[in-house]
Amino acid sequence: MFRRVLPLLLWVGSFACAESNRAGRPEPALESLVLTRVDPGLVVPGSTIVAMGESFVEEPTGVSWLHLVGDLSGRNIDVTLPAEFVDTDELHIELDAAAFSELGGDGMFMGNAQVLVDYSLDGARYAAPPIPVTLTVASELRPTLGDAQLAGEIFVNDPIAIEGDGFLLGGNEGVTYAKVEGCFTPAGGSECTEVAAVEVPIVPDTPFDRTRATFAFSPRIAGIEPGNFQGRVSLHSVQSWGLESKSDAFDVDYDIIPSAITGAATSSGTGASLGQFIDIDGGGFVGGDEGFTVLHLVGTYTPTGAPEGGPVDLELIGEFETGRRIRYVINEDDALGQAIDVRVDAGTFRGTIAPIVSFDDQEVTGPATEIEFSVLPVRQVVWVRFLPSYIDSLRAFGMRAVDSQIRERILAVLARDYESINIEFRTEEPTDFQLYAVIDVAGPDPNGLGLLGYDNTPGKDVNNARLFDRIGGVNALTQEDDFPGFGGVFIDSLFAFSGHPPDGKRQETATELFDAIFDPLRPDTGQPIRSADVAMGAIPSLTSGDGCPADERSMQVACAVWVLGSMIGSTMSHEKGHSLGLADPLGTRFHNLGDAPNRLMDAGGARTFEERSELMGEGPGRFCEDEYQYLRMILPSDEPQTTVSRPYC
Repeated sequence: MFRRVLPLLLWVGSFACAESNRAGRPEPALESLVLTRVDPGLVVPGSTIVAMGESFVEEPTGVSWLHLVGDLSGRNIDVTLPAEFVDTDELHIELDAAAFSELGGDGMFMGNAQVLVDYSLDGARYAAPPIPVTLTVASELRPTLGDAQLAGEIFVNDPIAIEGDGFLLGGNEGVTYAKVEGCFTPAGGSECTEVAAVEVPIVPDTPFDRTRATFAFSPRIAGIEPGNFQGRVSLHSVQSWGLESKSDAFDVDYDIIPSAITGAATSSGTGASLGQFIDIDGGGFVGGDEGFTVLHLVGTYTPTGAPEGGPVDLELIGEFETGRRIRYVINEDDALGQAIDVRVDAGTFRGTIAPIVSFDDQEVTGPATEIEFSVLPVRQVVWVRFLPSYIDSLRAFGMRAVDSQIRERILAVLARDYESINIEFRTEEPTDFQLYAVIDVAGPDPNGLGLLGYDNTPGKDVNNARLFDRIGGVNALTQEDDFPGFGGVFIDSLFAFSGHPPDGKRQETATELFDAIFDPLRPDTGQPIRSADVAMGAIPSLTSGDGCPADERSMQVACAVWVLGSMIGSTMSHEKGHSLGLADPLGTRFHNLGDAPNRLMDAGGARTFEERSELMGEGPGRFCEDEYQYLRMILPSDEPQTTVSRPYC
């Protein structure tokens, strides 16, 4: 529902207490609580222990701990350390001075680790099965340098590989850096000019690796011009509590070669649309506070369908990622965006690209490389972000164990509703687009109004001028005019359709059909779904809700997945429609007038439970014909138009 239209107010309170493990079987919501690994294998003061597993919960639903029991170099250890929730599969344990002292001193710990959760809904403590852990505890960590890339041709900012031991991982541990010093001889020159020592942080090859890392051959060492560098490399560490130490030094001899581009690529393979990255690969790139890299394009640009193209001579600035990659994003503000309308003028560039690299008073132009890339029609990418509170609320439905099946149904609904529209819904944060939208799927409504969904993006975005709307979080602009600030989709509010919601406050929207679907699974009325219910494909995947509600257990679960996924998915389609400018994209309305069957952009009160859940012959909700044609206009697709029957507008 949009903020400028009277929303359907649905209120739901905290859900009923779940069964305690003291009753003889585990709480269903935490049945899958598992610890799979603990990293890193060596800890120092300030280290962050990372515990990976499943079914972790955040406060206030639960308070988590890491329990270590075993032997530390002959001493018995039984320590419980507070754990910070990061995600449902990740906890962090900070070893500050107090926590580190609880470990009892340096040595080798061998024993078991397990995650404990104090579950607020029943006051009981739950424990993941223990796993064996070996952990080295060290107050001091001194770096050693065993091997390194000692010679050869390199680009400026190339990663120099090093091997050794005792590397700090950064953060509150402290830092290990490479100290590089020596002299530089320009190409064609004969005198090696001494350069001052430069300190460059090292980057572990993997997050917890203390033996393999790289450091970038920074332009601060010898500039960006080609030539020869001869010198020494040593490692230095500074721990958070003040200890400084260093390794022996190695002699190095590098030939620095000019910057060059070797190619360009995109995630789609054929080109990029507005807001999408083109990855420019090569070497010798600089950026950040160490200079900048300009991309010089010369060639022709041919609009799609045109018999011939026009000349192009542009300088573009990309986003520095590493010395080996520049990321250029198609945008409306630079020379390319001013030369063509990148929203509608799809076409292909053919020509050359060359890097122009600048650092201090130096500038180096690399050789031109043949390149071809296409500017594609605008595409809307949407990150569907499932928040931890959504996971918590599944427990009130007794459906935590079928989370993956519910998500699959949600995505199927979104794909169907936006079929043949150039929009893509993802469950992982996009890395190939800079401009993308977000929809949060949460549990309770933070506005306290019991809204099913709420688009809190500012204003009416006709023609999808913004590609980066976030339906979620808090938007201060919407709060300024006394409308709710928090947006997203809120699954707790679906209990307003129950005749006996967990808070006991029945709403006018209650329907017996809702309870017939969910009562067999709710922890306060039935038996929540357990892992055994979904083992070995025991739950059928429905293609319609014709057989729902059902009496047989596997079908009861399948029907609940169908209904919950359908309701969440259609609510998301509705809210995303708002942020794209619907309904009435050329007018001022935010919903369709009146109440008609199966119109997706009708106001909330006009959309029945049966339509939302696609039961009893109702649904699915559809964009009406004018809305569908508008979406095809702002997000054009090569796919043919759908032939489904659409309601009138």
